[in-house]
Amino acid sequence: MAKELTIGEAAKRLGVSADTLRRWDRAGTLRTTRDARNRRLVPVEEVERLGAAPARHATGDSFSARNRFAGIVRSIEVDGVMALVEIEAGPHLITAAITRDAVEELGLAPGAKATATVKATSVMVQRGA
Repeated sequence: MAKELTIGEAAKRLGVSADTLRRWDRAGTLRTTRDARNRRLVPVEEVERLGAAPARHATGDSFSARNRFAGIVRSIEVDGVMALVEIEAGPHLITAAITRDAVEELGLAPGAKATATVKATSVMVQRGA
């Protein structure tokens, strides 16, 4: 028979309160059993299932940023030392504000292949579309 944990032990491993686990049990989110004294026991497999972190996509190389949009440069607007570069990446249009020097050094021009890489602590998300 698989090892079972008390509610307190399971809660500690999952980083939640025992009351949370009791609510999850009542809601059917957590599968428990009862011992001879009618106390809830949580199978180790349930703790592992609930504690598992979702798999993250890999970058494919040694670069840390994971949000990459490979596409084609659609337009470049240069104004002084800055430039706006619009990249069409599948159904997405990404506009990047970069320096004029970067546009020249990268050899960017409409029709060129380019990848927009997003690495930010401030990403806004809107529900729906």
